[in-house]
Amino acid sequence: MTSDSGRERILDAATRLFAELGYDGTSTRQIAEAAGLNIATVAYHTGGKRDLYLAVMERAHRAERAALETALADLTPDAAGILALVDRYVDFCAAHPEIPALWMHRWQSDASDIADLEARYVEPLMEAVVREVGAAVGDDADVEYVTWTVIWCTHGFARGGVLRGDGLRHRMDDPAALARFRANLHRLVLAGLGLDARAAL
Repeated sequence: MTSDSGRERILDAATRLFAELGYDGTSTRQIAEAAGLNIATVAYHTGGKRDLYLAVMERAHRAERAALETALADLTPDAAGILALVDRYVDFCAAHPEIPALWMHRWQSDASDIADLEARYVEPLMEAVVREVGAAVGDDADVEYVTWTVIWCTHGFARGGVLRGDGLRHRMDDPAALARFRANLHRLVLAGLGLDARAAL
Protein backbone atom coordinates (compact mmCIF):
# COMPACT_ATOMS: atom_id res chain seq x y z
CA MET A 1 0.00 0.00 0.00
CA THR A 2 1.48 3.35 -1.04
CA SER A 3 1.43 6.36 1.25
CA ASP A 4 -1.16 8.13 -0.93
CA SER A 5 -3.45 5.11 -1.19
CA GLY A 6 -3.18 4.49 2.54
CA ARG A 7 -4.07 8.07 3.33
CA GLU A 8 -7.08 8.04 0.98
CA ARG A 9 -8.28 4.76 2.44
CA ILE A 10 -8.13 6.22 5.93
CA LEU A 11 -9.80 9.47 4.86
CA ASP A 12 -12.63 7.53 3.22
CA ALA A 13 -13.22 5.50 6.37
CA ALA A 14 -12.98 8.54 8.60
CA THR A 15 -15.39 10.50 6.41
CA ARG A 16 -18.00 7.75 6.64
CA LEU A 17 -17.69 7.50 10.42
CA PHE A 18 -17.56 11.24 11.11
CA ALA A 19 -20.61 11.69 8.87
CA GLU A 20 -22.54 8.96 10.66
CA LEU A 21 -21.38 9.31 14.27
CA GLY A 22 -19.82 12.76 14.43
CA TYR A 23 -16.31 13.67 15.49
CA ASP A 24 -17.06 13.32 19.19
CA GLY A 25 -18.69 9.92 18.70
CA THR A 26 -15.87 8.42 16.63
CA SER A 27 -12.64 6.96 17.96
CA THR A 28 -9.35 6.48 16.18
CA ARG A 29 -9.71 2.75 16.82
CA GLN A 30 -13.04 2.71 14.95
CA ILE A 31 -11.44 4.50 12.02
CA ALA A 32 -8.53 2.08 11.95
CA GLU A 33 -10.88 -0.91 12.03
CA ALA A 34 -13.07 0.54 9.27
CA ALA A 35 -9.96 1.09 7.13
CA GLY A 36 -8.64 -2.39 7.89
CA LEU A 37 -5.49 -0.98 9.48
CA ASN A 38 -3.97 -0.67 12.92
CA ILE A 39 -3.92 2.56 14.91
CA ALA A 40 -0.18 3.05 14.42
CA THR A 41 -0.61 2.96 10.62
CA VAL A 42 -3.44 5.48 10.81
CA ALA A 43 -1.29 7.79 12.93
CA TYR A 44 1.62 7.41 10.50
CA HIS A 45 -0.48 8.43 7.50
CA THR A 46 -2.74 11.10 8.99
CA GLY A 47 -1.64 12.01 12.52
CA GLY A 48 -4.08 12.09 15.41
CA LYS A 49 -7.86 12.22 15.36
CA ARG A 50 -7.95 16.03 15.23
CA ASP A 51 -5.55 16.08 12.26
CA LEU A 52 -7.65 13.46 10.53
CA TYR A 53 -10.87 15.43 11.08
CA LEU A 54 -9.28 18.58 9.69
CA ALA A 55 -8.14 16.64 6.62
CA VAL A 56 -11.64 15.21 6.13
CA MET A 57 -13.25 18.63 6.37
CA GLU A 58 -10.70 20.19 4.04
CA ARG A 59 -11.28 17.49 1.44
CA ALA A 60 -15.05 17.96 1.74
CA HIS A 61 -14.64 21.71 1.35
CA ARG A 62 -12.46 21.36 -1.75
CA ALA A 63 -15.10 19.20 -3.41
CA GLU A 64 -17.91 21.59 -2.49
CA ARG A 65 -15.96 24.67 -3.55
CA ALA A 66 -15.07 23.17 -6.92
CA ALA A 67 -18.71 22.28 -7.60
CA LEU A 68 -19.95 25.69 -6.51
CA GLU A 69 -17.38 27.63 -8.48
CA THR A 70 -18.34 25.73 -11.62
CA ALA A 71 -22.04 26.32 -10.97
CA LEU A 72 -21.53 30.04 -10.33
CA ALA A 73 -19.51 30.37 -13.52
CA ASP A 74 -22.52 29.02 -15.41
CA LEU A 75 -25.06 31.21 -13.59
CA THR A 76 -27.33 33.31 -15.78
CA PRO A 77 -28.95 36.40 -14.18
CA ASP A 78 -32.53 35.19 -14.35
CA ALA A 79 -34.96 32.89 -12.55
CA ALA A 80 -34.02 29.89 -14.66
CA GLY A 81 -30.33 30.44 -13.92
CA ILE A 82 -30.90 30.73 -10.18
CA LEU A 83 -32.98 27.55 -10.10
CA ALA A 84 -30.26 25.81 -12.08
CA LEU A 85 -27.79 26.88 -9.39
CA VAL A 86 -30.10 25.47 -6.71
CA ASP A 87 -30.36 22.21 -8.66
CA ARG A 88 -26.59 21.95 -8.94
CA TYR A 89 -26.31 22.28 -5.17
CA VAL A 90 -29.02 19.68 -4.56
CA ASP A 91 -27.33 17.34 -7.05
CA PHE A 92 -23.99 17.79 -5.30
CA CYS A 93 -25.50 16.94 -1.92
CA ALA A 94 -27.29 13.93 -3.40
CA ALA A 95 -24.01 12.68 -4.86
CA HIS A 96 -22.08 13.38 -1.65
CA PRO A 97 -24.50 12.91 1.27
CA GLU A 98 -21.61 12.62 3.67
CA ILE A 99 -20.84 16.33 3.26
CA PRO A 100 -24.21 17.64 4.51
CA ALA A 101 -23.94 15.08 7.32
CA LEU A 102 -20.53 16.39 8.40
CA TRP A 103 -21.82 19.96 8.59
CA MET A 104 -25.05 18.99 10.34
CA HIS A 105 -23.04 17.37 13.12
CA ARG A 106 -21.27 20.69 13.56
CA TRP A 107 -24.65 22.46 13.77
CA GLN A 108 -25.21 20.27 16.85
CA SER A 109 -21.92 21.40 18.46
CA ASP A 110 -19.92 18.39 17.31
CA ALA A 111 -16.16 19.02 17.39
CA SER A 112 -16.85 22.28 19.23
CA ASP A 113 -13.18 22.60 20.16
CA ILE A 114 -12.40 23.08 16.44
CA ALA A 115 -14.14 26.39 15.98
CA ASP A 116 -12.80 28.06 12.85
CA LEU A 117 -14.03 25.79 10.07
CA GLU A 118 -17.18 27.80 9.37
CA ALA A 119 -15.19 31.01 8.99
CA ARG A 120 -12.59 29.27 6.87
CA TYR A 121 -14.85 27.24 4.61
CA VAL A 122 -18.53 28.20 4.84
CA GLU A 123 -18.42 31.98 4.90
CA PRO A 124 -16.37 32.48 1.71
CA LEU A 125 -18.74 30.21 -0.25
CA MET A 126 -21.78 31.96 1.21
CA GLU A 127 -20.36 35.35 0.29
CA ALA A 128 -19.75 34.21 -3.29
CA VAL A 129 -23.31 32.93 -3.71
CA VAL A 130 -24.91 35.98 -2.10
CA ARG A 131 -22.82 38.30 -4.26
CA GLU A 132 -23.59 36.57 -7.55
CA VAL A 133 -27.28 35.89 -6.90
CA GLY A 134 -27.72 39.34 -5.39
CA ALA A 135 -26.37 40.91 -8.56
CA ALA A 136 -28.99 38.99 -10.51
CA VAL A 137 -32.05 39.80 -8.38
CA GLY A 138 -31.34 43.26 -6.99
CA ASP A 139 -31.64 44.69 -3.49
CA ASP A 140 -35.25 43.89 -2.61
CA ALA A 141 -34.73 40.23 -1.67
CA ASP A 142 -32.88 38.88 1.37
CA VAL A 143 -30.51 36.75 -0.66
CA GLU A 144 -28.46 35.72 2.35
CA TYR A 145 -31.43 34.18 4.17
CA VAL A 146 -32.77 32.56 1.01
CA THR A 147 -29.35 30.96 0.55
CA TRP A 148 -29.32 29.73 4.14
CA THR A 149 -32.84 28.38 3.62
CA VAL A 150 -31.61 26.30 0.69
CA ILE A 151 -28.80 24.92 2.84
CA TRP A 152 -31.02 24.20 5.85
CA CYS A 153 -33.65 22.47 3.74
CA THR A 154 -31.23 20.49 1.60
CA HIS A 155 -29.15 19.25 4.51
CA GLY A 156 -32.24 18.42 6.51
CA PHE A 157 -33.78 16.46 3.66
CA ALA A 158 -30.49 14.68 2.97
CA ARG A 159 -30.31 13.45 6.56
CA GLY A 160 -33.91 13.22 7.69
CA GLY A 161 -35.91 12.75 4.52
CA VAL A 162 -39.69 12.53 4.72
CA LEU A 163 -42.07 9.91 6.09
CA ARG A 164 -44.49 8.55 3.50
CA GLY A 165 -46.82 6.31 5.53
CA ASP A 166 -44.66 3.21 5.23
CA GLY A 167 -42.60 3.97 8.32
CA LEU A 168 -39.50 4.59 6.22
CA ARG A 169 -37.54 7.77 5.66
CA HIS A 170 -37.37 8.70 1.99
CA ARG A 171 -34.25 10.71 1.28
CA MET A 172 -32.20 11.80 -1.69
CA ASP A 173 -31.70 8.25 -2.89
CA ASP A 174 -35.46 8.03 -3.55
CA PRO A 175 -36.05 9.60 -7.02
CA ALA A 176 -39.70 10.43 -6.38
CA ALA A 177 -38.98 12.05 -3.01
CA LEU A 178 -36.06 13.97 -4.47
CA ALA A 179 -38.21 15.28 -7.32
CA ARG A 180 -40.86 16.52 -4.89
CA PHE A 181 -38.21 18.09 -2.66
CA ARG A 182 -36.63 19.84 -5.63
CA ALA A 183 -39.98 21.22 -6.82
CA ASN A 184 -40.80 22.48 -3.33
CA LEU A 185 -37.38 24.08 -2.98
CA HIS A 186 -37.87 25.84 -6.32
CA ARG A 187 -41.12 27.35 -5.03
CA LEU A 188 -39.43 28.50 -1.83
CA VAL A 189 -36.55 30.14 -3.69
CA LEU A 190 -38.77 31.87 -6.24
CA ALA A 191 -41.03 33.23 -3.50
CA GLY A 192 -38.13 34.24 -1.30
CA LEU A 193 -36.44 36.15 -4.09
CA GLY A 194 -39.66 37.61 -5.46
CA LEU A 195 -39.22 36.01 -8.86
CA ASP A 196 -41.95 35.05 -11.30
CA ALA A 197 -42.27 31.29 -11.58
CA ARG A 198 -43.26 31.64 -15.23
CA ALA A 199 -39.90 33.22 -15.98
CA ALA A 200 -38.18 30.04 -14.84
CA LEU A 201 -39.91 27.87 -17.43
